[in-house]
Amino acid sequence: MNTNSPVLKGRVISTFFYYVLPSIIGLIAITTASLVDGVFVGNTIGADALAAITLLLPYFTLLISIALMVAIGGAVSAGKFIGEQDIVSASKVFSQSLIAIVCITSILAILSLFFESQLFRVLNIPDNMVELVKDYFSVIRWVFILQLLTMVLYYFVRADGHLKLATTALVVGAMINIVLDAWFILSLEMGLVGAAYATAIAQLIQFFILAHYFLSPKKTLTFSLTADNWRLFLRSAYNGISEFINELSVGLLFLLLNVLLISRLGIDGVAAFTVVNYFIFLSVMLCYGIADALHLLVSQNFGAKNILRMQQFLITAICTTFALGGVIIFVILIWQQTAISWFLSNDADHVSTITSQLILLIWPLFVVNGLNIILSCYLTAIHQPKASAIIALSRGLIFPISLLLICYFIFAESEVKFSFLIALPIAEWFAFFIAIWFCYRHWPKPKR
Repeated sequence: MNTNSPVLKGRVISTFFYYVLPSIIGLIAITTASLVDGVFVGNTIGADALAAITLLLPYFTLLISIALMVAIGGAVSAGKFIGEQDIVSASKVFSQSLIAIVCITSILAILSLFFESQLFRVLNIPDNMVELVKDYFSVIRWVFILQLLTMVLYYFVRADGHLKLATTALVVGAMINIVLDAWFILSLEMGLVGAAYATAIAQLIQFFILAHYFLSPKKTLTFSLTADNWRLFLRSAYNGISEFINELSVGLLFLLLNVLLISRLGIDGVAAFTVVNYFIFLSVMLCYGIADALHLLVSQNFGAKNILRMQQFLITAICTTFALGGVIIFVILIWQQTAISWFLSNDADHVSTITSQLILLIWPLFVVNGLNIILSCYLTAIHQPKASAIIALSRGLIFPISLLLICYFIFAESEVKFSFLIALPIAEWFAFFIAIWFCYRHWPKPKR
């Protein structure tokens, strides 16, 4: 690693956006593919199909939470080792992370096959939705092995500075996913199974593009199947514990939301929240684009002990995230009906009305949800996993679940049956104040 690299020596603003823009472009591509997937599913198959995907989200987020813990914890540790010029240790973390994610996801896929009916009961999937969910899940359970391996590889490729390769893989994969969605769902009328196969093929191509990293003469990290000292992996994975908690909390939150929404509004309520969640997903993915770059920039400067640059990169990330939040709020409030119509057909008037009302209730969430991601990411990058984990627990589990249950009973007699969802923006704001406190407490100061 060149000690005169832009990460360690370049101008702060230009270096920040040099790393952020490719990350955002790649994640926008993924987000676009997901949104288009929702457009095809909602308009062609129906609102029940949208609900079917949402009912499986708690299980999907369990898998993603493990992959993010391995990927981000490993990439941050590798970045620190690169900053310290310890390439051997960085390569060990890289190898162990790839091996671990394949083993873990394969085991979970096999378990989900043998215990599918028990899993569906835990996920609270209604009897009339089981066959629809089962068709989709029969394919997507295996796709996730490749998808999460690709995710982990992506983070390490970025950590080693191969930004163009990482971004190209995401963009190409997303575009192929969109094209195949149109072909499988619209032309071949394969339904949700078609959406799953489109994802599988897109992920395979994405992996092959990223695999060019192994052949690059400019790569820093090397892969080995005989990587030893697995304590190194455990320490790096622990450093990504906040990302694990973040995603796992989302899964538990969706599990609770599905129960509460079905209780009050039926499957239409789940479908309406699915549409709203696409906007939340867009917001989160844009902020993760910034967070991905911040991990790399801060972790390497942390290893090199460039304290002032760490602070400058964080402030730049906060300002950028706040501006993005403002843009998203403006769009969903001004062009609300147009955005909703992308995901729902003309005969889904009831679901569309619920969705519109939900947006008006939840929009304050977008002011701070991205800032919580950035501040938690910063604490992970400076190796403060406990503080980062507390923020993740607060915003993803403790506050939203406790407030949802409280509000569910407080608004039990309310004419607006989904009033209890006001708990979601309130939870994000409570978590934001905790995140501010932790960042103040762990704000590094240059040694005199």
